[in-house]
Amino acid sequence: MELELTEAQRGARDTARRFAREKLGPIGVEADRTHRYPAEAIAELSKLGMLGIFIPEEFGGAGLDHVAYALVLEELAVECASTCVIVSAHSSLASWPILGLAAAPQKRHFLPKMASGDWLGCFALTEPQAGSDAAGQKTRAVRDGDSYVLNGTKNFITNAPQAKVAIVFAMTQPEKGHKGISAFAVETSSPGWAVTRVEDKMGIHGAHSAQLSFTDLRVPRDNLILNEGDGFKVAMKTLDGGRIGIAAQAIGIARASLEASLKYAQDRTTFGQPLTSYQAIQWKLADMAVAVDAARLLALRAATLKDRGTACSKESAMAKLFAAETAMKSATEAVQIHGGYGYTKEFKVERYFRDAKITEIYEGTSEIQRLVIAGQVLGNR
Repeated sequence: MELELTEAQRGARDTARRFAREKLGPIGVEADRTHRYPAEAIAELSKLGMLGIFIPEEFGGAGLDHVAYALVLEELAVECASTCVIVSAHSSLASWPILGLAAAPQKRHFLPKMASGDWLGCFALTEPQAGSDAAGQKTRAVRDGDSYVLNGTKNFITNAPQAKVAIVFAMTQPEKGHKGISAFAVETSSPGWAVTRVEDKMGIHGAHSAQLSFTDLRVPRDNLILNEGDGFKVAMKTLDGGRIGIAAQAIGIARASLEASLKYAQDRTTFGQPLTSYQAIQWKLADMAVAVDAARLLALRAATLKDRGTACSKESAMAKLFAAETAMKSATEAVQIHGGYGYTKEFKVERYFRDAKITEIYEGTSEIQRLVIAGQVLGNR
């Protein structure tokens, strides 16, 4: 694998890093404290082309690749994991299935608005009884002339309160199990769309996750993605890329934990010497640094495969699994290095600890990632 970044990839990373360091840090602190959606950050990122980073220029996007995308997300997550996942859910989960799988008229209708940031996207797969069991959909879509009529409930949908377009999954032929699921591009202004609850979460407070309900929501037949019954395929292909985005978010949280710990350990003196003089602290920092680099290499490998059009289910699952567990471990160690101060809101590591946990849960729990990896390993023997 080629490890040297292109000029375009470095440029995207550096632009995101400058924005994050100069503007996003205070926004991240305030969004976590008040649970406010960071609208000004998303507006600025839209102007920078970050909401359409891998959308081709013909649809108004930046025309870059998934390696650049992963690097950008990491930089955003260092300062604000909420802003990072807003961009990730919009890009990986809502924009990509339209770009990669939808018909040409759908691309022309949706992608320019999504690339510009005028329309934020979300991905409505999870239901009260269908989290890890993605095939257990209860939402129904019934054909009625040139439309489908949707009824059902979705849970924990990131970006739902702000979204203008959603990728929605529903059963069109329940008797066929996962082969009876279909995927639709839905405009949220449609009658019958309702946000029924916004979750009060442990972390990523600025990224709002909501419960949705559909009541006789009418969707044009032309908004069907691929064919009727292809919804499970759409979901799985989309999540392969989505897991790269969450891996990048986790890497950013882990890197922020490491950077904060390095600074604190250098500044903090105990028994007349800095914390960095103690081997126990040195080893913690060393392990964190190794894990961050390893996680980044896994994520960039998966992103490279996706850019080549090569199957990357195993690689994206590996990246997401390792990066998420690295984020959680690094944030835990950061709190420990900070001692009592790490347990207070005076220091950011308390936020990193809360934000890290969700990376082990959404877009496939760590347990699901292990099942995906094991299935690939066993199948390739």
